[in-house]
Amino acid sequence: MRDVLYLEQIEQAEALLKPQRIEVLRQLAEPRSCTEVAALLDQTPQRVYYHVKRLVEAGLVTQVTERRVRGIHEGVYQASARSYWLSPRLVGRIGLRATQDELGLGYLLDLMEEVQADIGALDRTAPELPSVGVSGEIRMPPERRQEFLNDLQAALQDLFTRYGGAEGDAFKIAVACYPKGEPRE
Repeated sequence: MRDVLYLEQIEQAEALLKPQRIEVLRQLAEPRSCTEVAALLDQTPQRVYYHVKRLVEAGLVTQVTERRVRGIHEGVYQASARSYWLSPRLVGRIGLRATQDELGLGYLLDLMEEVQADIGALDRTAPELPSVGVSGEIRMPPERRQEFLNDLQAALQDLFTRYGGAEGDAFKIAVACYPKGEPRE
């Protein structure tokens, strides 16, 4: 079972985004038959099998084994991943942006979509995925935003110059700066 499955096909999203299927998927975190899931959800095995079949077709669930119960072959299924990540491209955007303003929200959305796609494509079964995450908070008046961007670009350019050789493992760096919202309760 993968940690994350990145969904880029509309059929996968349609299969996933139904409340009944989400409940079935949760029950399939561990290998189970449709009969077992049906008992846990107080549903009929036929109803659960219908949803499992759609989830299998979408690649969100896999049949891990089969067993014989009272002369009938019964499949045992498991979720393909612990979590599912929907590509923003599935929804798309309304209208076109004429420019890529580095200080605008549209640019940040494009950058985060690119990062999400890159992370979703990583092979999480690899023994080691060297990565780093850094987060912090800064405060600046609006009139200094361009100055901050210039300083940030200069600092990153220095790093790119020092570590941008042709040898070694390739890493991608994305930096996001966005307004901090109020904490949700």
